[in-house]
Amino acid sequence: MTLSPSPLEETSEARATASPLTRIGEARWILLTALLAAGSAVFAYQVPVTAAVAAMAALTFAAAFVPRRSASRRVKFNAQREVRRMWPGTGMKVTVDALPTPCFVADGRGIIRYVNTQAQTLYSGVKPGSPLSFFLRAPSLLEAFDRVCATGGTERINWTERVPTETWYEAHIAPIYMPGSDARDRPHGLPDFILVVIQDLTENRRLERTRTDFVANASHELRTPLASLTGFIETIQGAAKNDPEAQDRFLSIMLDQARRMRRLIDDILSLSRIELKAHVRPENKLDLTDIVRHTSDALSPLAAEMKVEIRMDMPEKPVEVKGDRDELIQVAENLVENALKYGGSGKYVDLSLAEQRGADGGRLWVLSVRDYGEGIPREHLPRLTERFYRVDTDSSRAMKGTGLGLAIVKHIVTRHRGRLDIESEPGEGATFKVTLPAIQEPADVSGPSTA
Repeated sequence: MTLSPSPLEETSEARATASPLTRIGEARWILLTALLAAGSAVFAYQVPVTAAVAAMAALTFAAAFVPRRSASRRVKFNAQREVRRMWPGTGMKVTVDALPTPCFVADGRGIIRYVNTQAQTLYSGVKPGSPLSFFLRAPSLLEAFDRVCATGGTERINWTERVPTETWYEAHIAPIYMPGSDARDRPHGLPDFILVVIQDLTENRRLERTRTDFVANASHELRTPLASLTGFIETIQGAAKNDPEAQDRFLSIMLDQARRMRRLIDDILSLSRIELKAHVRPENKLDLTDIVRHTSDALSPLAAEMKVEIRMDMPEKPVEVKGDRDELIQVAENLVENALKYGGSGKYVDLSLAEQRGADGGRLWVLSVRDYGEGIPREHLPRLTERFYRVDTDSSRAMKGTGLGLAIVKHIVTRHRGRLDIESEPGEGATFKVTLPAIQEPADVSGPSTA
């Protein structure tokens, strides 16, 4: 990048190209002093006039033509310091590049002097020499930038952007004063540089909102059975104190409510345990066929009660994946139980395992659970895995659902580096597909065969 010469550099060049008469004029007081000294020497010490004239001539020649090296070096040093103040040095650039967040280094006028790689990735087209306001257009951020320039303090501000999606950002703005710089050399007293660090808070805000919603929903779900238990206990202690028939009926309802609370607490604890180890991928080798058959056998009494037939389509060879057996059994049981409860009107639930190839050529296993019930309206599909989300609240509670089953399934599948897909059309049932990476055999390392 080409830089225009600073005022100090222009002064240095002007002095280097000044005429002899101009230089003699600048040194006039030195020459006048030397002339008086020469005159005194002639009259007081009888120094020959020719010698005095020769000395004055030599001194005048030196003033007119010999460069002033000390002044030139000082001007050059000042010019270099001015350039360093205008553009960040290598040390500052290396430091900014090492930061994991987008960073801008601007001067006091709001002109970008350097940006790190993260900022270039987030803000396309950003480059040194452009105004900061071209890329960071939040009014609160620009106002904070002006305050830092004026006061020399630091600022921390937050703002939200709505387009294309809702995102939250935080900016830390601080002045930078270069070592050895003089406030008198800065235009209008501005800092040498302003550092702007951008932090994306979107994920943290969404997690915070999720936790808040979860606590509110869990409290609401627990409050209902607790209110029922309290009411029935008070009734048994009061009006139904001597009514054995009413007591038996109320105790049966109380038992159902207590079981509902236990299921809810178990699901909350299960979800919490899964979240704690979400970043740890399971490494145990297991066969999905055994898990599906185990699930079918475990839920056969419920299927018989609902008058639904479970049909299975399993491959003959082992379906090997890396996973946690208990968690994958929980996935299969939740999906099959939902199919039996909410799609049992179709009289059949199909379980199948099929092999697929991923986009990178790797082998995948897909577990499909399909029912032939009423189906799910399309507008509900994106939210089915949200905690406590129900398509029909009354139906879900009547089926003793907690509203956490599919949320647990999603978290387990994510931990196994898999994917959960839901397909449904009203009147045509619903299909839940869990895709898990297969254990790659040596022949799979180079991808699928082209033969």
